Amino acid sequence: MPITDSTRTARVEARIAPEALAVVRRAAELQGRSVSDFLVAAALKDAQRTIEDAQIIRLSVDDQQRFAELLLNPPPLAPAMERALQARQNLLGDASK
Repeated sequence: MPITDSTRTARVEARIAPEALAVVRRAAELQGRSVSDFLVAAALKDAQRTIEDAQIIRLSVDDQQRFAELLLNPPPLAPAMERALQARQNLLGDASK
């Protein structure tokens, strides 16, 4: 999602070490962008990745297999769950079906 000048409404300031600024300037030059454009794009990309990582659950292959096995062959309900389901059915009657 490219950001155009017309959508920029806020200003952000940051302090950066001179050595880091030199690296950022060089990278921006290589991409033919201003330092500001480069920093905004890099920050946005990292922010989107951070949000995505927080929303995705990653499982090892073993955990994926265990998850699928439990979905396909769930263990028997615990006695407390059986009682809760019975209480719900008694409370709601046929309306729960």
